[in-house]
Amino acid sequence: MRILVIEDEPHMLDLLRQGLYENGFTVMTALDGETGLCMATAHELDAMVLDIGLPKMDGYALVRALRVSGRRTPVLMLTARDTEDEIIHGLDGGADDYLTKPFSFPELVARLQSITRPRRGETDSAIRAGDVAIDPVRHMAWRGGESLGLTRLELLLLTCLARQAGWCVSRQALIESVWGSDHAVGSGALDVLVNSLRAKIDAPGSRKRIGTVRGRGYIFRNPAGVETNA
Repeated sequence: MRILVIEDEPHMLDLLRQGLYENGFTVMTALDGETGLCMATAHELDAMVLDIGLPKMDGYALVRALRVSGRRTPVLMLTARDTEDEIIHGLDGGADDYLTKPFSFPELVARLQSITRPRRGETDSAIRAGDVAIDPVRHMAWRGGESLGLTRLELLLLTCLARQAGWCVSRQALIESVWGSDHAVGSGALDVLVNSLRAKIDAPGSRKRIGTVRGRGYIFRNPAGVETNA
């Protein structure tokens, strides 16, 4: 697995490079955000490990620029900033996961394996719900034939909702479907992700597909018009 590590502190960068190499990864490195972005767009990578406090371009700006360029490379953010708002900021910008410093190498490796592992159901055939189509294998989604340009997390969320169109999906079930059952993600992160997905899937004037079931979860409105909150 080829990993790009972007970290501006040389000692930490050396530790990450050596530790990942010893765990069987091929490692590329960069010391600043601009160099890291150039490398990320020039090479085919399996994942990125990205510090937030980088010179020239911080980690938030880097991952946003990466997603705008069309790259869907899984990104694990490293941060000493462990407040929920800061974590949500990273996830909302397109990161796939985060890990707060200090951390253990077994946890780092486990997180990298998680964000690069195909999720349950990704080998299934295309999913269709009304004018929305999802290809879990190619990691793409469309509404009315127009590509939605979703991030990996947005696609996982849409897939979970569309599979159960017309039914309320609990907040906990959505969190586990997107981030996994062993990940301590708060409700705020889910709400941000839902809003981000809504902004992409619901064009002005179109029927709103994702509804809120107050106090319970979210629902993908059934194109046939038959819905239940059960």
